[in-house]
Amino acid sequence: LMGVGRWPAISERLLAGGLPPGTPAAAVQWGSTPRQRTVRATLSTLVDHELAPPSTIVVGSVAVQHLDWFERRPLFGRAVVITRARAQAGGLADLLAAAGAEVITAPTIEVVDPADGGRALTAAADRVAGYDWVVLTSPNGAQRFADAVGDIRRLAGVLLAAIGPGTAAAMAEAGLVADLVPPRHVAESLLEVFPPPGDGHSGRVLLPRAAVARDVLPDGLRDMGWEVDIVDAYRTVPAVPDESLRERIAGADAVMFASSSAVRNWVSAMGDAVPPVVAAIGPITAATAGELGMDVAVEPGESTLGAFVEALCEHFAQS
Repeated sequence: LMGVGRWPAISERLLAGGLPPGTPAAAVQWGSTPRQRTVRATLSTLVDHELAPPSTIVVGSVAVQHLDWFERRPLFGRAVVITRARAQAGGLADLLAAAGAEVITAPTIEVVDPADGGRALTAAADRVAGYDWVVLTSPNGAQRFADAVGDIRRLAGVLLAAIGPGTAAAMAEAGLVADLVPPRHVAESLLEVFPPPGDGHSGRVLLPRAAVARDVLPDGLRDMGWEVDIVDAYRTVPAVPDESLRERIAGADAVMFASSSAVRNWVSAMGDAVPPVVAAIGPITAATAGELGMDVAVEPGESTLGAFVEALCEHFAQS
């Protein structure tokens, strides 16, 4: 361990002690990180190779094993920028790191309280029993709605819809089960499967969402005959990267966008400085990126983080 500087003396002592010169030897630098590099040689020839710390040196039959297992991961050697808010970046970062990527967290948005401090959301949660449906359109909205409700028994008799699997997963973490999840993570898909108002129902829908969002969903529900109450659950504000982060971004291989606001804020902060590969989690985000001059190379068939990372791996495997 950490023996690069002393390796010539160590190898000489091992040879003097009777180990054959052809004994396998290997040096693994930056082991189990995206910078891992493995040098294979023998006890007598490893010293002839350019070695650098921090390295672990292995001598013996184990040195012929597949010590480069990390280097064979699908995103090894790739630097990937993720633009999610810091509080939400962990899941995506973990998946990318497991695939071997160097993860650069560069949030373009921060999630903050709505302008009223959440009073409207709290009031809506207090009267939630008077709604037929609560429709949640993002993990942020799902978490903040669950926090406002508190005791989930208040939702007895109220149906819950999630715009996609990511939102449904956030609901599940809060103890909420989605009664309806559309096949595609867009408002239009949810409208296609959402039922019309029926007998015995108040005909009311609660829609907690971001302060700025598309009106496709509430307008479509109203066209179906629903009375829709919109409440601001949170706001997104721009987050500007510092100079050191900009330098890391400049050398990245890919950037992943999980929302249209992330794309817009990126352009506002970074201009046309975009890594070679642009990935968008769904069609709306991809459309926004295209409108702002980006060539989207990766878009998963399903709007989940797992599918997002898998699609990125497939892209680099084919390139």
